[in-house]
Amino acid sequence: MEKITALYTAEVTNTGGRKGHVKSSDGILDMDVSMPASMGGHGGKTNPEQLFAAGYAACFNGAIGSVANGRNIADAELTAKVLIGKDATGFGLAVELHGNFPNLSKEEAMQLMEDAHQACPYSKATRGNIEVLLSAN
Repeated sequence: MEKITALYTAEVTNTGGRKGHVKSSDGILDMDVSMPASMGGHGGKTNPEQLFAAGYAACFNGAIGSVANGRNIADAELTAKVLIGKDATGFGLAVELHGNFPNLSKEEAMQLMEDAHQACPYSKATRGNIEVLLSAN
């Protein structure tokens, strides 16, 4: 495992698990969480998969900007889908990342996605642990 030199530490405390509350140490994130209705919960509140998808989308789109190398990525959008389901040992996650790059060809867009996937810290953290599918316009 490669060691990092920390530049920032996010600290969030949860009470009540998937049917509880999350709060960051700085108070910016402060919300109830709920199990999705499709998993037997009440829904109506965010859930861990949405929070993970939000973080991955923002981080991956940041990585796109850092590896764009002059490509026209104006009006680019990145959508992250985080799937939770049963696996051999209980539950597992999978991720689908879709880039929409109106100013790039499909080939350029897919190369940009691949480049970003090598640079993104979330991609590095999940590599070899969960399935991550990339797609682009």
